[in-house]
Amino acid sequence: MPSGTAGYLRRVEIIRDGPVWPYQQIADRLREQIEAGEYQPDQRLPSEATLMQTYGVARETARKAIRVLVAEGLAYVLQGHGAFVTRRE
Repeated sequence: MPSGTAGYLRRVEIIRDGPVWPYQQIADRLREQIEAGEYQPDQRLPSEATLMQTYGVARETARKAIRVLVAEGLAYVLQGHGAFVTRRE
């Protein structure tokens, strides 16, 4: 999510003390973006490092968010290359 300033990302707020875990909030936002067509099939999703910076979370939280999408069949991971949107027929 570029903010217009080269190399800097805008931090997106998540609710840390709410009923929904931060990783689930991130997965929910990514799912919405996938379903809205903002990410196309086989397009790379944001890296763990980008999710960490964007949402201000730990690596494991970012990793869990991606795992949720993989478990739902919305994304797949290529080791060493990142997570990508699954093709749907």
